[in-house]
Amino acid sequence: MLCLEDISWIAPDGRTVLNGLNLEIPDGKLTVITGPNGSGKTTLARIIAGIENPTSGRILLDGKDITGMDVTERARYGVSFAFQQPVRFKGITVRSLLETAAGGKQEDRKLCSILGDVGLCSKDYLDREVNATLSGGEIKRVEIATVLARNSRLAVFDEPEAGIDLWSFKSLIGVFKRMHESLNGTLVIISHQERILRIADEIVLLADGAIKAQGESKKMMTQVLSSGSVKAACCREEALFNE
Repeated sequence: MLCLEDISWIAPDGRTVLNGLNLEIPDGKLTVITGPNGSGKTTLARIIAGIENPTSGRILLDGKDITGMDVTERARYGVSFAFQQPVRFKGITVRSLLETAAGGKQEDRKLCSILGDVGLCSKDYLDREVNATLSGGEIKRVEIATVLARNSRLAVFDEPEAGIDLWSFKSLIGVFKRMHESLNGTLVIISHQERILRIADEIVLLADGAIKAQGESKKMMTQVLSSGSVKAACCREEALFNE
């Protein structure tokens, strides 16, 4: 279980982005954290991953205080983080990236299986460079594949729908559904996209740097869709799917 206790974060310009936030995320669940733009969602994700340090409060994973761990130490402890805009690595192949994530040399059969899980044909991708030749949707799926390769205890995805085309997003929904079905750890997705919200076990509504509500997905959807900018964003994106 991931527990955030009294987490606050003050930006360099003095703005309070997170204000005494308390949150428990259960094991074996797909939890989506949503909220209006500027509510602190991405900051919260970066604090969980260790990219940012909280101004105050502490973070517990399975009872262990990981607040003082940096991003590398948390990665070794089993925390994975997928950025809104994945990093491109010129000169590094998909094979090398997956093997780095997995912690060593892997058989082609294993790598093919991982890439197949995210809807990519291994023969076409294993020896391609992780650079500008990959589309936004492809690079997102490669990044998800690295999370699968690590078999993380806690995987955090920050707005995976950002910057990808409609067809790729539909494919990503399928990937997350498959991850959900075979979930061994805890999966957290930061998103305001309705189709991602609907595959969640639990939804957390964040606003003004604090938790406004948390609960089972079906019970939370009405409240989430009526929460101002979240509703507007969901409706705009859903309209694209129906065109």
